[in-house]
Amino acid sequence: MILLTSLKSQTKLAAWRVVVRTLKVAVVGAGGGIGQPLSLLLRRCPGIDELALHDIADMKGIAADLSHVSQTGKVVGFTGEPELEPAVSGADVVVVAAGMPRLPGMQRDHLMAANGNVAVKVATAVSNASPRALLAFITNPVNMIVPTAAEALKAHGTFDPRRLFGITTLDVVRSKKFIGDSMNISPDEVKIPVIGGHAGITILPLISQCQPRYRCDPQEIHKLTHRIQEAGTEVVNAKAGKGSATLSMAFAGATFVNSLLRAIGGQEGLVECAFVASELTDAPFFASPLELGKDGIKGYVPLPQLSDYEKEALEKLLPILRQNADEGVSFARTFLKGQSESPVPAALP
Repeated sequence: MILLTSLKSQTKLAAWRVVVRTLKVAVVGAGGGIGQPLSLLLRRCPGIDELALHDIADMKGIAADLSHVSQTGKVVGFTGEPELEPAVSGADVVVVAAGMPRLPGMQRDHLMAANGNVAVKVATAVSNASPRALLAFITNPVNMIVPTAAEALKAHGTFDPRRLFGITTLDVVRSKKFIGDSMNISPDEVKIPVIGGHAGITILPLISQCQPRYRCDPQEIHKLTHRIQEAGTEVVNAKAGKGSATLSMAFAGATFVNSLLRAIGGQEGLVECAFVASELTDAPFFASPLELGKDGIKGYVPLPQLSDYEKEALEKLLPILRQNADEGVSFARTFLKGQSESPVPAALP
């Protein structure tokens, strides 16, 4: 692979003598159902000097299309595995939406068999071409993909727990929407942390911490929690085998990346939930609210006092996360030994 060693991100002196930082964001899997709307939304983010779009399919058309949007900065397309390293070279943020979507009836381990190589190959490319980048995965199953990527980064000597993320923002977005609708208020007024993981019962919205306070009986809390946990399946079933959540995921992904960019730019007090290497519990990877900074994670927000229902749910999800982490690490080690030679999958369709 071609290795571009010069860093894209730099500072430039504006005409009025103010130093402005320019940023490069790379989207891997930019041609798919998530990648295309995500890339469009990212064109609205201020401060991006270069938006690099990578996929297996030819990206010239999509790059040309997005380059006509009346925003500052350039859009560059990269195609195929040989151009993966050039795509991420010098990037400040690499967001990964490549891989196979979840289909009706598909188990997460089957999805991992299809998508695990995405994590290893992108982590390898970032290690070689942009080891200081913030690396954020949309690719599912996030509970396994992030440990896989971490192990690949460790193998290349570039793992920094502050810089690796699994994007779980969609769980927060859904929680805010469902609660807002229930309370007849704008979702923007709702603040709620979602902890754990990014699949099924590992998704734990802390409804006891919702602001404004969500007042309802225990049965309603159980029902709402279950809907948030199974919202992805709701979309998969509604699409009847034609894909998974794409547009809402693109919205959530752009929201998270925008927060990363604002933090890189020096904005203080930014808190987002994400699935990361963590010591908050006995699970090695865990989603929780994080304070973001210029180098990624600035601090881990301590877990609040949980309700009895939330404590019980947390105890049930932790063994699953530990198992997922073990499976992700095992996948990476096997792949890195050369036992799999499959190419980088195309974007999520």
